[in-house]
Amino acid sequence: MTDVFVSYARADEAEARRVAEALRADGYNVWRDEDLPVHRPYAEVIEERLKGAKAVVVLWSNDASKSQWVRAEADAARNAGTLVQVTLDGTLPPMPFNQIQCADLADWSGNSGPGWSKLCSSVRSLSGSGAAVTQRVRANADASICVLPFANMSGDAEQEYFSDGISEDVTTDLSKVSALEVIARNTAFQFKGKAIDLGDVASRLGVSHVLEGSVRRAGNRVRITAQLIDGKTGGHVWADRYDRDLTDIFAIQDEISTAIVEALKIKLLPAEKQAIENRGTNNPEAYDLYLVARQAWLTGTHGDVRREESVIRMCDRILQVEPDYGRALALKALAQAYLFFGYNKGSENGVAAAKRALERDPSLPEAHCVLARAAAAARDFPEAECQVETALSLAPDLWEVQNEAAATYVWQRKYREAIPHYERCIELGDDDRHSCDMLCMAYRALGDITGGRRAAERLLKLSQAAIEKNPSSSSAFGSGANALVILGDMARANEWIERAVLIDPENLNVRYNFACTVIGYSDDRETALKHIEFVFARSVGSIVRRADMDSDLDPIRDDPRFQAIYASATERLARLDAEKASNPAAATSTRLRS
Repeated sequence: MTDVFVSYARADEAEARRVAEALRADGYNVWRDEDLPVHRPYAEVIEERLKGAKAVVVLWSNDASKSQWVRAEADAARNAGTLVQVTLDGTLPPMPFNQIQCADLADWSGNSGPGWSKLCSSVRSLSGSGAAVTQRVRANADASICVLPFANMSGDAEQEYFSDGISEDVTTDLSKVSALEVIARNTAFQFKGKAIDLGDVASRLGVSHVLEGSVRRAGNRVRITAQLIDGKTGGHVWADRYDRDLTDIFAIQDEISTAIVEALKIKLLPAEKQAIENRGTNNPEAYDLYLVARQAWLTGTHGDVRREESVIRMCDRILQVEPDYGRALALKALAQAYLFFGYNKGSENGVAAAKRALERDPSLPEAHCVLARAAAAARDFPEAECQVETALSLAPDLWEVQNEAAATYVWQRKYREAIPHYERCIELGDDDRHSCDMLCMAYRALGDITGGRRAAERLLKLSQAAIEKNPSSSSAFGSGANALVILGDMARANEWIERAVLIDPENLNVRYNFACTVIGYSDDRETALKHIEFVFARSVGSIVRRADMDSDLDPIRDDPRFQAIYASATERLARLDAEKASNPAAATSTRLRS
């Protein structure tokens, strides 16, 4: 499959060649019409390559804007959500492409500068690579591996967090080896608890090797077994068993990772060896507590503030044991940021903890996500995108990273750029209602009715499954209500949102998202304004502070009732900000009560 299709006018061939060469140098598979085969029809090949491309870079110029071929290719890319636009001579894209962001390469002198950075950022987002270096690594990888979830053999279901944590850390360690492609944790964990054929797993995932193992923990002793299987032959490449004290858990992980690298005959670079051995702590108690907190974060419900609140408490306990534990600081920062910016609760936005975490370990992607969110809240979008790019380069397969990248684009109304990140989130988390809900919003903003209905159908199924699992999930009823509005069942949608409100009357996000969906897909303005009035009278976070940027509200901005609601809310927030400036302690107390 082609990563990048380059569209240009014949007069701009020299510039097109330079762009293509620079992208190839970054590891992308680039196609332009110089590569046309002589035995096939031109139009047939163009259509095939356009459909197969992950990103279509259109080079606009005075000549290109007059070219029907360039316009047709740009239109196909726009409809597919793969369009990336640049101007070579300052010429703006013609209608309707002038409504989409366009990078400026008018003064481009090589693979640097803001215009080139913007182009590369969009290509990376659409290609799903996270960073060009990841593309190079995968293109040159000597081997590939899937680390299956290690089986919990402890006879105690409560020890599941420990076996899962070991599996995740081995995955993370191996992902630091540049010559090894490693399947994402979420993909590997779809096989957890299932009777599987390792050869089938290798074939389905396209990997050369599979690692499986087990963990048995009893008191202060741990036994870990692991075996590396050749995906084609099913033969054992390496196997070992470790019977140690829990105090040796870090050494065991190092030995497993090193043994796998040696078995695959991969050269481990000094920096990679150092990265693998960097555990962030030498304290087994702190590490064990961190695995508990991480498991609570991964298995908790997105949209339920109890997850964030419990994780913060757990991290505080960890930091009592190990005050400078970077991973615990980063996880605490993430929970604080979600609570503060997402759910309008808490007195800390996570920035202080994130900065402390990065002082301890600059390679923690969660901490960069927190800084990105804070920068976006302050409307410093260049800084937010910079932090997102750093996080993507560190962990492109981490759900939180892809989610933050998408959110950063959404707040700038760059919906086409956000969609690939939300799609990747859904791939990484098969029960991800949040990203489905946000996809509905993005497609609505782009006027893509088909895409919106497709996402809504998926969202409704996920919401129904979540309700069957937990009938008291306010967020599940809320996301299901949104899907029902989009699918045209307003009566049932109102029933579901009433259930959500009965379960958790103070869940402002559920009410606000429902109101936005109603505004976009229904003429029931009274219902939408009722929920908005409730939310705006209570929100102290991003809902009101970023309301002027939210395209969902555009259809009602001229409504006198909305204007009065919004004016009242902004005046209230101004008073709170003034109180905080004059008396920080009192302002914190007010925030916690609201």
